[in-house]
Order: sequence, then structure tokens, then C-alpha cells
Amino acid sequence: MAAKEISYESARDELAEVVAKLEGGATSLEESLTLWERGEALAKICQEWLDGARNKLEAARPGSAAPSNEESDE
Repeated sequence: MAAKEISYESARDELAEVVAKLEGGATSLEESLTLWERGEALAKICQEWLDGARNKLEAARPGSAAPSNEESDE
């Protein structure tokens, strides 16, 4: 997956920097929009890493099977 060319830690750290710049409010509208778009992309990358880790953990659990959303009739 192309988004994972950056590590989770790098994406998280860069996202924190983007947020700090946006919260500082000293950027132009154009720069703010660029930062916002980068932040969205970084957040997506982080979420993909976290989802992948969750899936690996669930798959490694003994007796794991595909999750079922069916409720029992008991």
C-alpha cells in the first residue's frame, strides 16, 4: 500500500506539527488549506496503520474467527 511508505510514528509526529501550526493561527488561508489537506492525508495513513495492527492482533488470537454481528436468540 503506497500510503504506508511513511511509518506510523513519522506520520503521527508530522500530524502533530501540522495541528500545532494550524492552532497557532499565524498562517495564511492558502497555507492553512494546504496544511489541512496534509493533515487529512496523515490522519488517514495513521488510521491505516492502526487498522492493520488491529487486524493482525485479531488474527493472531487463539480461536479467532471472522467477527459475527449476529445476536444469539437466548
